[in-house]
Amino acid sequence: MKLTSTPCTRLASSPLSLLTIMSYPRLTTEQMLRKDQKSISRQGIKMAISAIYMDLEAFLQRSGLIADLHAFCQAHSCDVLVTMTIFFNAHNEPVRQLAIFCPHTALRTMICGVLERSHSPSLKLTPAPSTHPNLQAYLQGNTQVSRKKLLPLLQEALSAYFDSMKIPSGPPETEGVCREQVDKELDRAGNSLVPGLSQDEEEPPLPPTPMNSLVDECPLDQGLPKLSAEAIFEKCSQISLSQSTTASLSQK
Repeated sequence: MKLTSTPCTRLASSPLSLLTIMSYPRLTTEQMLRKDQKSISRQGIKMAISAIYMDLEAFLQRSGLIADLHAFCQAHSCDVLVTMTIFFNAHNEPVRQLAIFCPHTALRTMICGVLERSHSPSLKLTPAPSTHPNLQAYLQGNTQVSRKKLLPLLQEALSAYFDSMKIPSGPPETEGVCREQVDKELDRAGNSLVPGLSQDEEEPPLPPTPMNSLVDECPLDQGLPKLSAEAIFEKCSQISLSQSTTASLSQK
């Protein structure tokens, strides 16, 4: 992909073009997940949340994706990987999608249940087809819920999971058996990991970005060094909504 000479003002007038500069079609899956990633943890369970700026369907069709997701979780000591895809459709309308990858059945079920039942905010999730039992995909109807708003729900899901695993008081023998069952549940998946790094520990550096990518030579880098892709998407959503409202009023 070549860097065009289109002025930033023209890019800003088109949400689809503006978001395209944040896409990384030539990067590996691991590089894409690391480019815009946050993580949370609770009682030794670590969850990574990555934002990717492309259609989820295209992302899920990447060759060897499931193996890549397993490798990513192993490399970064993650038990859960949540992927939030963001893009604009042909009508410049914002589209958000979610994918939860987790080899632990009980943990994945709990996370999906909390997100599906949430009313504050309501994500308006519609399940999407998935070819792998460890991955659940959704179309997110409420595009106003960004990752910042999703994080508290994911923390709630982890809390609910551990609450469901709480062991009732009883004889030491019974309690020991129950604790062993909990440990087995967390280690049931063959590629599951040891509890992850704390957020204070240094993580490995990002892999180098290909020279023919727009990531390091984005025309907005010099003018807006602190503007994140998530912020761009939010602003473009507001622009699209404002244009739609103005058009409706003018027709009346």
